[in-house]
Amino acid sequence: MTENSKFLQSFIIFGEPASKANSRRLVLFGKKPAFIKSKKAITYLQGFTLQCPMNQVLFEEDLLVHMDIYYQSRRPDLDESVVLDAMQGKIYKNDRQVKAKHIYWHLDKDNPRSEIKIYSL
Repeated sequence: MTENSKFLQSFIIFGEPASKANSRRLVLFGKKPAFIKSKKAITYLQGFTLQCPMNQVLFEEDLLVHMDIYYQSRRPDLDESVVLDAMQGKIYKNDRQVKAKHIYWHLDKDNPRSEIKIYSL
């Protein structure tokens, strides 16, 4: 953390986050193509919503997010973007408030999860 950062909150979200690059799929609505969320992304976001604390007062200051993401296999790339998007409106007003990130990749085949700590800057 930085010298001036102040701890605000921590929580754990169980499940493996979908990579944002792989979280969309192309479908056709009639003859018009559209990108929609993948089944993995939809399932993860549903679980995230059930597990994520809902702050009565959303953080509005600039933030540092420290995240340890535990994946089930070595295959996924480290990608926190879906998690940051999902915290918008629950933890903070807008993910643009995240001005610093410490994101770490881990392997836990039996217990994939994201351990999240929020700090003010």
